[in-house]
Amino acid sequence: MASLAMRTLRKRQTRTISHATNGVITFVLLVLAAQSAAGAATLRGAAAKVEITPPPGIEMWGYSDRKGPATGTLDPLYARVLVLGEGKNVLALVTLDLGRPFGPASLARLQDVTPKCFSSLIVTASHTHSGPAVMDRYPNGTPAWELAAIDKIGHAIQLACSHLVDVRIGTGYGAADIGHNRLHVNTDGTVNWFERNLTRIPTSPVDPMVSVLRIDQADGTPLAILVNYSCHPVVFGSDNLQYSADYPGVMIKTVEAALGNKLLCFFLQGAPGDINPYYAVTPLQQNAIRMRDWTGERLGREAAGIAKNVQTKADPEAALQFVEHKLKFHSRWDPQKWRDAMVAVFGPSVFQTFPPPAEGELELSITTVLINKRIAIMTMPGEAFVEYQISWRERCPVPDAFFLGYANGYYGYFPTIRSATLGGYGAANPATWVEVGAGDRMVDDAVMSTYDMLGRMRKTPEDVKQ
Repeated sequence: MASLAMRTLRKRQTRTISHATNGVITFVLLVLAAQSAAGAATLRGAAAKVEITPPPGIEMWGYSDRKGPATGTLDPLYARVLVLGEGKNVLALVTLDLGRPFGPASLARLQDVTPKCFSSLIVTASHTHSGPAVMDRYPNGTPAWELAAIDKIGHAIQLACSHLVDVRIGTGYGAADIGHNRLHVNTDGTVNWFERNLTRIPTSPVDPMVSVLRIDQADGTPLAILVNYSCHPVVFGSDNLQYSADYPGVMIKTVEAALGNKLLCFFLQGAPGDINPYYAVTPLQQNAIRMRDWTGERLGREAAGIAKNVQTKADPEAALQFVEHKLKFHSRWDPQKWRDAMVAVFGPSVFQTFPPPAEGELELSITTVLINKRIAIMTMPGEAFVEYQISWRERCPVPDAFFLGYANGYYGYFPTIRSATLGGYGAANPATWVEVGAGDRMVDDAVMSTYDMLGRMRKTPEDVKQ
């Protein structure tokens, strides 16, 4: 699969696509504006950033063996907002320096505080394991820090919506070697947990592709850089009790500095369900900060080089389309057996911190976006194995395909069918609770939705003459 990804990479050298004009608001820090072009269809945009770092004392996301809540902040956590619109179609994309996106109640609140501002919303998380714990349902109600974050994000979206300017977009591709597949399949079919890879031994499948979407003003001044990559943000281990965006935060700073600190950079986490950074869970005493910086800077330098070479140009027929589908799935396990396994793996207090998901039929939200008939984005509400991202890119009917994991909900891991039969963490343990094959159906849905938005799905039976 790695060679497949590289063949795809060779096919996809830096591309340009049309768009009309753009604007980015870096919330509180800067506001960039441009005149809207009249006449032809245009894509319009704006961007914003707000800090959402909680106070100390909050339980942290990601490790069952962590000893205690957060004690402070190593680097601040942010929410970044990108609003894109064409006519009445307006998309709000929110990226979070969190382990997962907010639950249904908070997402509904975000919709309420931004009435009629957008027609489609995608909230996606980087999956840092050094952020606060986020849940669908809280035993004592939604915590104050999360309510405050939602209100800040809602204000940022509204501010961006009120400052939309014309934009143009381009895409580019490269490769970065910062991680490995953490499920090693032995010759006898058994699976070993391969958490750290200090010697950087090649593993498979992995997806080294760095996909970049660049958004410019009409005059070509960069306003936003979106970087899509697949790797768990777990350079810090359970001994870290300070909030941190992990390596994606370093990547973002590296890109912004390389382009003059005059834009916003967004990290779009892909499908890292079975991908770890080489220097995963580095103990603090073994210079974890240096390993985090090495990982983020390596990815950031590659992304910045790609972004600098992307050429954008205006498209007089700009278009923005999106569709959201609710797909229904069954639980993978017998509910009681799943609960017993959770207690066996994570301890008897697991449900005090992470209440179990609702039983019965599960309804998952999948959004597919099509920009200018050339750029497609699909979302999955959880931790997809990397082969799903590779499959989506290969099957997508347009040249540029971006995959967003941890988006608009969190339903654990989505292993491939083969991985589910082999077992291992994320493939057959309690962290996966949606039926096997769910990821395949979601990719199928995104592919079909893209064909439909292109007008290539027949609406009536074909009259074939024999």
